[in-house]
Amino acid sequence: MPFLRTALSFLVLLLLPPGTEASGGTWCYATQDAACGPAHWEVLDHQCGGANQSPINVDRKTVRRSRELDAFVFKGYNTAPAGAWSIANSGHAVQVNLGSGISVSGAGLPAVYNALQFHFHWGNPNGNGSEHQLDGNQYPMEVHIVHMHSKYTDIKVAATDPNGLAVLGFFYKVSDTDNTNYNTIIDGLQSVSYSGDSVDLASTFRLDSLLPPENLLNRYYRYRGSLTTPGCAEAVIWTVFEDPIPISSSQLSAFVNSVHFSASGQTEVKMQDNFRPVQALNRRRIYASKQASLSSGTIPALSIVLLIFPLLAIRLL
Repeated sequence: MPFLRTALSFLVLLLLPPGTEASGGTWCYATQDAACGPAHWEVLDHQCGGANQSPINVDRKTVRRSRELDAFVFKGYNTAPAGAWSIANSGHAVQVNLGSGISVSGAGLPAVYNALQFHFHWGNPNGNGSEHQLDGNQYPMEVHIVHMHSKYTDIKVAATDPNGLAVLGFFYKVSDTDNTNYNTIIDGLQSVSYSGDSVDLASTFRLDSLLPPENLLNRYYRYRGSLTTPGCAEAVIWTVFEDPIPISSSQLSAFVNSVHFSASGQTEVKMQDNFRPVQALNRRRIYASKQASLSSGTIPALSIVLLIFPLLAIRLL
């Protein structure tokens, strides 16, 4: 079983973003080499030019309230597992590979989705780096918790199904104090400074300890999109949470300044601005959960009904 767990973690690291190889060649971020950055991904993999790409800007003036988007059912999120989790530098992001027994369901998802890994996207010392935006605002950092439909055991197969993957995205904001729940990850960054580095974390922890308080996890937005790295498979049910996670400026700096795109022995290139710019929404709709905020100018579905009937009554009179 330890061998199987190690093999599965390695497979996930290779096949899930970040770190996915484009079908037409190697991809990168513009801070590594503009010639293979996001502006050129469509050339490397045609799916990156699709109509349902991620990330996007969540414009709360255009979202629609959905009564189906109720509470999540988190399984295994509130338990520190006995087995080790590994932290790795994929050459594109820092990623933590999870063990079995962690899943999400409910909240309008069509099935149970098993958690595989989570990884981070950030900016540079002078700029923010979240992938998604909220009302045009980019946050300092974003984490993606990647889940796969429980009927699949092969990520390549799951990536061909529009319902194959479910990713939870959380923003970060800078606070005055350290978020001690991140100490284990921050300490682990020292061991994965270069591409290809991978070690077991000193300890596991409750996955929900990294997230906003439980009462805020029902405030989110939902849309259908893609992986945010090549091959950009349009196989993701995205959930973007409204409330950001606080971390201190020194904790954010640990990501921004201590990790490299480059491998050990190569010319050092710091891992900064490892995010894809927002993509066109096109014909897609963004939906808000029951408790999520709507900006002024947005009319919830119920309000539209209440507005229509008085107008009809006036005409009848």
